Amino acid sequence: MKLAHTTLAAAIAAAMALSAPAFAATDSATTMATSNTATNWFGGPVYNGEPALAATAALVKAGGGAADFKFSTALVAMLGAKTVDAEVAKLTKQYGKEDVDGFINGMTFAIKDSLKRATEAGIKLPPPADLEGKALAKALVQAGTAPDGTFWAGYMFDQAISHKLHNQVMADIDAQFGHEADGNTHKLLNQAMFDVAQALDMKDVKLASLH
Repeated sequence: MKLAHTTLAAAIAAAMALSAPAFAATDSATTMATSNTATNWFGGPVYNGEPALAATAALVKAGGGAADFKFSTALVAMLGAKTVDAEVAKLTKQYGKEDVDGFINGMTFAIKDSLKRATEAGIKLPPPADLEGKALAKALVQAGTAPDGTFWAGYMFDQAISHKLHNQVMADIDAQFGHEADGNTHKLLNQAMFDVAQALDMKDVKLASLH
């Protein structure tokens, strides 16, 4: 079952993170927090370090705030409507409208559910990081890029909200919409963020096998 039951403005998955210094500490620290054996549900290594909550707060702000958050709003705020429309057209040709709508709606649900679960766990977001526009998009790519240079959606989610909350949100998606919808969101985010990386001249970023 797809997450395509609501109407959202068309947009791609582009940005929800921090700059390299704030989001992903140092290379050595990031490597130490990355498991060499554990794998996320939909591929890629697990990140067990501290989440970059200020970055997540910046994403929430870009998307209209916690109460009215829409992933599509955040995407346009970060990349601009022209770039977003072009990427949506590209993804639609590649995967079909149903999967693209499901991906966008899935990301909206994932962020809102993350906020809900964080609140239940007693976690309060700090003030937003001073990031917006393409700087935020670039930071998201960096956050999701594993030590081997491959962008993985799961790795990005681990850094944005913690591996524990990431797993809880995935379980919520599976329970409400099905495992296929969960996998679709991760799959298209891998492709979309790889596309964003190329557009931002981050040519060393590799495309995940799930795309």
